[in-house]
Amino acid sequence: MSAGVLYPDTATVDRLRELPDDGSRYEIIDGRLEVTPPASEDHQTPNKGIFKTLEAAAPAGWRVLWDIGLKFPDGDAAVPDLVVLAPEVPRATADYNDVTMVRPALVVEIESHSTRKTDRGSKLVAYAEAGIPEYWRIERDGTVHVHALAGPGVYTLAATVKPGETWKSHWPYPVTIDPSRLAKG
Repeated sequence: MSAGVLYPDTATVDRLRELPDDGSRYEIIDGRLEVTPPASEDHQTPNKGIFKTLEAAAPAGWRVLWDIGLKFPDGDAAVPDLVVLAPEVPRATADYNDVTMVRPALVVEIESHSTRKTDRGSKLVAYAEAGIPEYWRIERDGTVHVHALAGPGVYTLAATVKPGETWKSHWPYPVTIDPSRLAKG
């Protein structure tokens, strides 16, 4: 790619590596380059809340990580807000890790105005097709939408947990989710 060209003709993981390190999140969704601006505090607060909740409940060897790039077999690439990796999953050492090798047990996305359609649509489909057992989408008020694999490449909405409610998840390990606390970080 020549200097000054920010958006390549064909989005590939190799071309993503050439884009500026400017704090934006670069992903390929449905073959399209998606650029998301750096996260605001309104986005980081529920992200911090769910990270702390998952990290505190994690059994020995489980890893809760943020901003781990995933590369899908169809050439798409995503950077979920959080991933939970089982002890037997290899370390995520690449900038975009092959999801067939580094398969998360859980992916979490914090929905924002700029990512709402993608988080509810294309990413939901990509994560299901990659065989990721659960995908949690969290709204800014803390509402958690739990999507669980119902079969190859298909999620079902397993639970919706709103502020004022609590929910005990058994996947990827036992953890109690309180959406009211997530919105506060």
